[in-house]
Amino acid sequence: MPEFRVSPARQLAFQILLWVEQGGYAGDLLAARTGRLPARDAALAEEVVLGSLRQQSQLDFLIAHFSGRDAAGLDPEVRVALRLGIYQLRYLDRIPAHAAVKESVELVKRAGKRSAAGLVNAVLRRVDRRPIAFPDRSLELSHPAWLLERWERRYGSEAAAAIARANLRAPETYVRLAEGVAPPEGVKLEATEVPGCYRLVGGRPAGLRIQDIGSQAVVGLLDLAPGQRLLDVCAAPGNKTAQALESGASVVACDLRLSRLRRMKGLGCALVAADAAAGLPFARRFERILLDAPCSGTGTLARNPEIKWRLKPTKLEELHRLQVRLLRNALELLAPGGLLVYATCSLEPEENEEVVEEVLGGPPARTMRRLPGLQPGDGFYAAVIRSS
Repeated sequence: MPEFRVSPARQLAFQILLWVEQGGYAGDLLAARTGRLPARDAALAEEVVLGSLRQQSQLDFLIAHFSGRDAAGLDPEVRVALRLGIYQLRYLDRIPAHAAVKESVELVKRAGKRSAAGLVNAVLRRVDRRPIAFPDRSLELSHPAWLLERWERRYGSEAAAAIARANLRAPETYVRLAEGVAPPEGVKLEATEVPGCYRLVGGRPAGLRIQDIGSQAVVGLLDLAPGQRLLDVCAAPGNKTAQALESGASVVACDLRLSRLRRMKGLGCALVAADAAAGLPFARRFERILLDAPCSGTGTLARNPEIKWRLKPTKLEELHRLQVRLLRNALELLAPGGLLVYATCSLEPEENEEVVEEVLGGPPARTMRRLPGLQPGDGFYAAVIRSS
């Protein structure tokens, strides 16, 4: 009998989800592994991986509902196979049920868990699409309760729900087009309120720089002009750096790891590896500084859903201390009359207002906030700080 064939998309999705269980990041793994797949398989792998992570707590509830067993007590291979299967059966249209069931069973066998194949088969054959009442708001919105509660306190119940629901949807794609540059043939774009930022409406954005609308809005706050000296403190992977270069500014891009900076060589700006938390190795000051600080990423949970299952409140305290050091060191290099933009893709006050006010002793001159579900794109906070 010929060996049962598992589709490349499901095989890759299963492996990536196992790597995520071990601490990997789905977006990075998908970018590295889907390039050689046909477009249809790559799209399915991405949908299944990110969708399973977005709905993870619901899927684990459904595992218990259909099996009577706690998902946390299952071997990772079995748990991941069940999440994959249930996600396809309940959340996706046009997926043949027999394929979702048989391939999930086969994945468990190939992962060395042949003894669990019967369990996976039995559970998935019980799965149907009848509505299920989830017992609490956390499960209904598939977010940790502590995170939802803090958003409710900060932004209100309706806004918190809008943020959470936006995180359960695949994010829209935005691209950056410099002035005078036409999109490739077959690509349909829609202009946004951010100059140079376009929403992808149709076609594939091959050759275009994909950059979220919130990210592009941050760079606009720098008010750059030709010839100005800009220090981009935490520059990699370089999207904001590339956007800043469009202005004609003279840019120095700094980052902790040289390996990350090497990917930015094609931008044509100065690249400096330095630990900005310990200090920055520049004698001259800069008229403009961008500090896009490392953060929890809670504004990007639609595209990085594993973050919400890993993040702990203690991590916010740790990040706050790092961000304060970074901002203090960056401000030392701001020229008189200059402008610094401090930004994060976090929704948490510990990483935003509390950092800026601790360093400045009061509020900044101007702030920008974008919340998923209430504004297009990812969530961002930015503070505009002017030197005297």
